[in-house]
Amino acid sequence: MATVAQTIGATTAISQPNSTKFHFSSPRSLPERKESIFVGRSDGKVINGLSLRFGRCEKLVSHAVAAKTENAAATSKAGHELLLFEALQEGLEEEMERDPRVCVMGEDVGHYGGSYKVTKGLAPKYGDLRVLDTPIAENSFTGMGIGAAMTGLRPIIEGMNMGFLLLAFNQISNNCGMLHYTSGGQFKIPVVIRGPGGVGRQLGAEHSQRLESYFQSIPGIQMVACSTPYNAKGLMKAAIRSDNPVILFEHVLLYNLKEKIPDEEYICNLEEAEMVRPGEHVTILTYSRMRYHVMQAAKTLVNKGYDPEVIDIRSLKPFDLYTIGNSVKKTHRVLIVEECMRTGGIGASLTAAITENFNDYLDAPIVCLSSQDVPTPYAGSLENWTVVQPAQIVTAVELLCM
Repeated sequence: MATVAQTIGATTAISQPNSTKFHFSSPRSLPERKESIFVGRSDGKVINGLSLRFGRCEKLVSHAVAAKTENAAATSKAGHELLLFEALQEGLEEEMERDPRVCVMGEDVGHYGGSYKVTKGLAPKYGDLRVLDTPIAENSFTGMGIGAAMTGLRPIIEGMNMGFLLLAFNQISNNCGMLHYTSGGQFKIPVVIRGPGGVGRQLGAEHSQRLESYFQSIPGIQMVACSTPYNAKGLMKAAIRSDNPVILFEHVLLYNLKEKIPDEEYICNLEEAEMVRPGEHVTILTYSRMRYHVMQAAKTLVNKGYDPEVIDIRSLKPFDLYTIGNSVKKTHRVLIVEECMRTGGIGASLTAAITENFNDYLDAPIVCLSSQDVPTPYAGSLENWTVVQPAQIVTAVELLCM
């Protein structure tokens, strides 16, 4: 259930069509846990009185999303169907139309329209200066985009494939993430770095990398991962309007996913998870392509008598600890399903955050299903073995709920 954020230059409100309202209630009474605590937001605000207890001491939790925003307007029944890559394109084009500072740069983003056609049709409409085809030199054009952001532009940098952006890691780490701090706040870096990643269909090891954890440790960077056409467009628009550098992760196998999205403008919160399926027995945290593996497994689990709660964490940095915490308090069991690597992956960071903040509410150890720590094989059968499959999710839930 994607909700909206107040962003730079505009405030919009919309709710996702056919969303389900739900209320958190603990299935057991906890009379000894009556104290209220302070929860810190990433914008520096502090809200108290929330019924969350973080660990054994009431300490400030930085980067937690402390409060939900109520939907100010209901979604119209009218809408239009788009593929995910078309939703990204529509969001990008709307922002280029709205703000002349928005520009695009990268390999083949111009007259070719991008490797996955996300920038198709933009070059003839906005010209070669706002949709700039660059040489195959990731370190150079990423640095150019960061410099453009320092001057007041709002560049979107496409790396063609996230694996190629490893060649620009110095620019992303030492410049993109740190210049606002090292300049004493004199420069803002409103840049969006986006592109496809993940395990595709026999793309080989170098084109099947999951680099979320590589960038997660960089201070000053926000990270989001889209999984539906609805949140792809909403996150794209929000990332462009943000004054922070944002990395938008897209999955190569989700570009042709189709969904009906609203005709009205909407924006998704960059720091908020999405409740995909409310449940009572176990919290399943996932994102990107694994959302669909989880939902496939959920059908089997429901037939077996289980009631899983599925959350698309969506914000990879910072985590939405408000939504996650309320779910853990209700189900007392957590399963993390990711396509990222097991060692040092998003799941490892998420496990640490849940253990630190909500350990008192866990009735079983956290289970994390991740990709194997091997280069992705080219052979299709071997490729499937390296990635979590729905049957493994079903088995993990059965063991957790024993």
